[in-house]
Parts: sequence; structure tokens; C-alpha cells
Amino acid sequence: MKELTDYLDNTMDQHTRAEVEDHLQWCHNCYVVCNTTKRTIEIYRDFQVFELPDDLRNRLRTAIISKCKQHKSTTDA
Repeated sequence: MKELTDYLDNTMDQHTRAEVEDHLQWCHNCYVVCNTTKRTIEIYRDFQVFELPDDLRNRLRTAIISKCKQHKSTTDA
């Protein structure tokens, strides 16, 4: 995992980076893991926080608490 982080952060040496890129050319599984991780980071990096109106936030909180209580009561039985 450290190697993936170093690759995505562009902190590994150029020789190792070239080896990783060569590997990604032929190993579909590693390519998928690397590409998915990279895209996930990009999505969250651009993530913007939007404030919810108070009434919506309160209704949402109430609904979540209610659902959790329902779930807990069914799993405790």
C-alpha cells in the first residue's frame, strides 16, 4: 500500500515509478486498483461542503435516529 501511496503522491524515485507504470500496462487488476484509488482521491479533493438548512438538517437527524432505534430494536429481539 505504501508503494501505491508513493506512486499517487509522485514521491517515489523515477526508476521505481517507471517499473510501476510498466506493470500497470499489463496487469489489469493493479491498473483498476490504482485508477480507482486515484479517481476517488480526485473526487474527494474537489469535494465541497454544502450547508443544509436548519429544518432539513433537523428532519434528517430525526429520521436517522428513528431508523437506528428501529434497527436496534429488531436486532435486540
